[in-house]
Amino acid sequence: MNMKVSLIISVYKNVEDLRVVLDSLKFQTYKEYDIVISEDGDFDGMKQFLANYKNPTPNPITHLTQPDEGWRKNKALNNAIRKSNSDYLIFIDGDCVLHHRFIENHIRMAGPKNAVAGKRIKLGPQYSKTLKENIDDLLKFERSIHKELRAVKKDGAKFYEEGLFIDPDGLMSFIPKLRKMNQLKGCNMSFYKKAIEAINGFDEDYILPAIGEDIDLTWRFKGLGYKLVSVRNTAVQYHIYHKENWADQSENQRMMYEKQHAKKFVCDNGLVKMNAVTAN
Repeated sequence: MNMKVSLIISVYKNVEDLRVVLDSLKFQTYKEYDIVISEDGDFDGMKQFLANYKNPTPNPITHLTQPDEGWRKNKALNNAIRKSNSDYLIFIDGDCVLHHRFIENHIRMAGPKNAVAGKRIKLGPQYSKTLKENIDDLLKFERSIHKELRAVKKDGAKFYEEGLFIDPDGLMSFIPKLRKMNQLKGCNMSFYKKAIEAINGFDEDYILPAIGEDIDLTWRFKGLGYKLVSVRNTAVQYHIYHKENWADQSENQRMMYEKQHAKKFVCDNGLVKMNAVTAN
């Protein structure tokens, strides 16, 4: 299947990891895509990096910014959707390196009423360092995850099983079909542009991290008859290690429950502002 695809990469100041992610894209088997850097801010270091970056692929890069006013990722993602001229949108984070068949296998599962959902292995510090310093050996690294189970786990990897690639055309192809997804993950999801437009994009009422950029989409898609399709173990991601700051999700949960009760499958404060009070 050949169609116009945009790979939308969410970033916030983390230039070092973004460089690794971009460098790795030359290995992708699916070539017909453009890259949109969706920055929730306007960091000079990011601007300078992208201005000087020597792209190893022929795929064009668009860099979108907005004022840094706290967590406004949903607004940044809506900006990326509006800017994209592609039929199909794939969303990842700027600290997630992609298996070389990642885009190919998202496209394989694309459908007009599908929301495609995957996960990622969270690498420990040493394997993250190895990946970052040897990105030109990505294919070798992918094989090492399979062979070095004990060492990968000892390094502190989380969700190790999500790092195991299974060829969807191979003898073990039945395994990914059994591994369903209950919700979208913002770092590894895709759908047609028309699909996200149908629910009016990301809900900009969410101004705190978590829930608003993925879990909220899940129930809204389902409410309009879309189905979740899994790419676990076929569209593999390697999340680069960093210390995590867990945010309180109670406010976002409260907001989502209210919207669910009102059956707001199409949000008010999204791609189109429908009599909503826009969050400051």
